[in-house]
Amino acid sequence: MLNEFWNTATGSYKALVFGAMGLIAAGILLNIAGNLSRIEALTAASLPVIGVGLVLHSAGVVIRGQRVRRRLQK
Repeated sequence: MLNEFWNTATGSYKALVFGAMGLIAAGILLNIAGNLSRIEALTAASLPVIGVGLVLHSAGVVIRGQRVRRRLQK
């Protein structure tokens, strides 16, 4: 089911998923860089980036659940 869903997923869903993963990864890298260089502003700035990535990821889970539910009802 996972492979089939990904193959039939829309481009916007795929962009949402990769965007969310990219923001989470960028936030983690900013956090690590801020902690290693002891720049508190950079560390604090990384938290909203991670938060936006998590919100986008949650939106992707909701979109996927709705589409799978619609397919199963047909």
